[in-house]
Amino acid sequence: MSSLSRELVFLILQFLDEEKFKETVHKLEQESGFFFNMKYFEDEVHNGNWDEVEKYLSGFTKVDDNRYSMKIFFEIRKQKYLEALDKHDRSKAVDILVKDLKVFATFNEELFKEITQLLTLENFRENEQLSKYGDTKLRTLINQSLNWQHQLCKNPRPNPDIKTLFVDHSCGQPNGARAPSPANNPLLGSLPKAGGFPPLGAHGPFQPTPAPVPIPLAGWMSNATTVTHPAVSEGGAIGLGGPSITAALKHPRTPPSNPSVEYPSGDSDHVSKRTRPMGLSTEVNLPVNILPVTFPGHSHGQALNAPDDLPKNVARTLNQGSSPMSMDFHPVQQTVLLVGTNVGDIGLWEVGSRERLVLRNFKVWDLNQCSMPLQAALVKDPGVSVNRVIWSPDGSLFGVAYSRHIVQIYSYHGGDDIRQHLEIDAHVGGVNDLAFSHPNKQLCVITCGDDKTIKVWDAATGTKQYTFEGHEAPVYSVCPHYKENIQFIFSTALDGKIKAWLYDNLGSRVDYDAPGRWCTTMAYSADGTRLFSCGTSKDGESYIVEWNESEGAVKRTYQGFRKRSFGVVQFDTTKNRFLAAGDDFSIKFWDMDNVQLLTTVDADGGLPASPRIRFNKDGTLLAVSANENGIKILGNPDGVRLLRTFENLSYDASRTSEVVTKPAMNPISVAAAAATSAGLADRNASAVAISGMNGDARNLGDVKPRITEESNDKSKIWKLTEINEPSQCRSLRLPENMRVTKISRLIYTNSGNAILALASNAIHLLWKWQRNDRNSISKATASVSPQLWQPTSGILMTNDVTDTSPEEAVPCFALSKNDSYVMSASGGKISLFNMMTFKTMTTFMPPPPAATFLAFHPQDNNIIAIGMDDSTIQIYNVRVDEVKSKLKGHSKRITGLAFSHVLNVLVSSGADAQVCVWNSDGWEKQKSRFLQLPAGRTPSSQSDTRVQFHQDQTHFLVVHETQLAIFETTKLECVKQWVPRDSAAPISHATFSCDSQLVYASFLDATVCVFSAANLRLRCRINPSVYLPANVSSNVQPLVIAAHPQEPNQFALGLSDGAVHVFEPLESDGKWGVPPPVENGSASSVPATQVGNSSSDQAQR
Repeated sequence: MSSLSRELVFLILQFLDEEKFKETVHKLEQESGFFFNMKYFEDEVHNGNWDEVEKYLSGFTKVDDNRYSMKIFFEIRKQKYLEALDKHDRSKAVDILVKDLKVFATFNEELFKEITQLLTLENFRENEQLSKYGDTKLRTLINQSLNWQHQLCKNPRPNPDIKTLFVDHSCGQPNGARAPSPANNPLLGSLPKAGGFPPLGAHGPFQPTPAPVPIPLAGWMSNATTVTHPAVSEGGAIGLGGPSITAALKHPRTPPSNPSVEYPSGDSDHVSKRTRPMGLSTEVNLPVNILPVTFPGHSHGQALNAPDDLPKNVARTLNQGSSPMSMDFHPVQQTVLLVGTNVGDIGLWEVGSRERLVLRNFKVWDLNQCSMPLQAALVKDPGVSVNRVIWSPDGSLFGVAYSRHIVQIYSYHGGDDIRQHLEIDAHVGGVNDLAFSHPNKQLCVITCGDDKTIKVWDAATGTKQYTFEGHEAPVYSVCPHYKENIQFIFSTALDGKIKAWLYDNLGSRVDYDAPGRWCTTMAYSADGTRLFSCGTSKDGESYIVEWNESEGAVKRTYQGFRKRSFGVVQFDTTKNRFLAAGDDFSIKFWDMDNVQLLTTVDADGGLPASPRIRFNKDGTLLAVSANENGIKILGNPDGVRLLRTFENLSYDASRTSEVVTKPAMNPISVAAAAATSAGLADRNASAVAISGMNGDARNLGDVKPRITEESNDKSKIWKLTEINEPSQCRSLRLPENMRVTKISRLIYTNSGNAILALASNAIHLLWKWQRNDRNSISKATASVSPQLWQPTSGILMTNDVTDTSPEEAVPCFALSKNDSYVMSASGGKISLFNMMTFKTMTTFMPPPPAATFLAFHPQDNNIIAIGMDDSTIQIYNVRVDEVKSKLKGHSKRITGLAFSHVLNVLVSSGADAQVCVWNSDGWEKQKSRFLQLPAGRTPSSQSDTRVQFHQDQTHFLVVHETQLAIFETTKLECVKQWVPRDSAAPISHATFSCDSQLVYASFLDATVCVFSAANLRLRCRINPSVYLPANVSSNVQPLVIAAHPQEPNQFALGLSDGAVHVFEPLESDGKWGVPPPVENGSASSVPATQVGNSSSDQAQR
């Protein structure tokens, strides 16, 4: 098949995957043999769909291809055979034996005879090899595999240090020399390499994505009988007890930061070493025993050194004054910690500076509004404890659930500014849990209590919307979530029952028993794809389990708890990788993919028997309750660096004042507060997308933990950081292309390892950073020069142009989320290019009118917003080749488009200096506003206005040659503005850093300025002498600026002479300057500043 045909198949696969044609996409994968979807294969294996497993596998390898394919097919058919015997379906078992298993008789006749004899047994478990069918498969497999690795050592030690199954270990020799690799061990001979699987993941553009879990409630509705798959026996050579299929095919998954997901091929050494079939006649017969040791370092997850990623070093010790009962980190300001205590106090801490910002004692805000039972209870016993504190998804609100009837909701405005928002007399008795959610795009508060009910309240008004009744015991916890547009709530009660509710009045959809049958909490992994619960029984038995949502059954049970826990164990999840729980005076960690305990941390001692724990959103910090009213903050290396920034610095209230959305409770802002699914805010928060200036959509899952806005010591005299010499920062001019005149558009790829530019002559340039000794992770950097990349065909990505000069056209482009294709126009038709081959996949929409700006819809890559030079915006569906809507509201060409997936709006800007907000559901115009241009400044007739959303998705940056401005979307109000002096050069372009904490701006005099985004105050200026040689014409200007998608302090400039420069601060500095002091202690009212040529104060650029 030609390479073009393969490209087409991959595009079709991507389309089918995005449109969720699940059966069709897997059918095409199997029939083409181009892409082996390991996630789908594993799911089918775990679900016991053996016929589908074999059918899918047959598209990639056949039984007789090699000994490893033979082993895999043998395992599949053996499982089918044993399940038929287990169900006493003899006729089916005979059929499988004759049709499926007989083929293996020619390779191992004794094995086939042994399998046949199982038919004569009333219960095949009478066979010693199968006595443990259905029992402890995972541990048996791991021990067998580890033991096998160990026996291949030349000098096996009695207590081996084995970290992982994925790399064959070898025990060190006494003198420190390494034993030879088992693959080349002269005693065994050279092991032949396996074949059958083609190298996968290198062909793009189809990037494998985890298959969406089916609607979770579907499998929980009825008591589905789950198939117990046979465990492998502990020994013997007949082959009934060899490693199972999943064990044979397990592979280290590529970390999410790697854009190319590479599964191991059948030719790779580690596959051939791991998948030796036990019992086939061609094998060396080694005795297999169960090692009586556990291997805490082993992880089935990503091939990383897991313990180094865990926050396990004590970085801060705080004293709350009363015993912490519940804690939660702010979802945006990740060093701000909310605490609720056993005497009803709430505290707010900036853990970096160790400063307690707020301490509030419990009091009823309006006793007259309280029910008589509550008033009577408070008179009888005024003691109140906090059961739960939690932030709303965007951090603008937080809720407190008390042990007496009441829930209090505060609004948070940054620093120490918290205000009373709502007080709800929610339940009779204690309120045991509290969560935020947003069904129907409306922020809600969910509570549960001793009165056996769950209630849903409007977060804006406190109006009760639903009451769910059906539990027969006090409700202990709630966990709201959504999947495939289905919004639901899990709840657990003290009788161990788990129920699930939709937002209606039709009762519970689920009735299952939680392990432990007493106090249970539930939580999803951060990406929302995996469900876990943690429970403690009345006898002190504790459990953490992962659930198979489609069946309502326990998928795996994690081991390592104390036999009898002292109190109720709390747990948390982080990074889609780790689980943690407070047990036995310590914190215990697990890899989500491994039931064995990963590691245990005692936090230098002083912990209670069952400490409360809470990760911050990035998983770099972990708050742990300690004895004597203490709180310990544990950090990994990134977390420790984050905290160190605040060492000995007083907390600056401006740090959060402008970043946090203030809860103006209208329909849009309520939706804004619902930035993510909010069962457990940081657990369920999905990665936020940033709509870029060039029409791209960013996924911030890989953005490095960052300091949102460093505070500064006000006792020091602040001075603007001026960079005048090349030695004062790191800068790199990218390799030249002589065919290019000026750079019109510039963007980093989403993976962060390449830069794409569109020149004014309609040619695209792509620079790629390759992995090497100086750049081990192949990310874009100013320290290593990239390659100006072209495919072997030598073709260029060149846009369609009209008869007029392309220099007069308005170029635009937008990059797909997986970097596999780019949509681009330079005055002619819009072109779709394959980023791997540079080939034009299609062209569409010939002018007039010509496209002037492109933006992908954040939820649907098939929908594109196209700004036109006739001032309209066309909403175009690529799949059906149809314009769905045409939006009219501007009077000149469109120069900027940005989507907010939180508010469900599209913001547009034009050369008319007007900004419009459109509803992205029905495409109605909601608001519009003209920019307030500075007096005496007359912009050019073709002056662009650009827009880009802040990370919070509710504020956006407006860039015009006369100003920078931050707008609040729901009211379309300008909350910040920065204006250059009359004599200063116009602004050519600007963009947020990837974490939205900085704004990078370029000027037509070749100056680059770095601003603090929270208040648009200048913190660093880079002068032209840094990157332009003295002999360069003063006519060279920066036209476009782009920010790295994961490195907040890296940006790139595109110049009018066709050059592209990458900038980073010196490693010793780590950042661009320091933020200026805040006038009058607040940044909320910084006036518009003007700029001139002096650097003496903040008012100048």
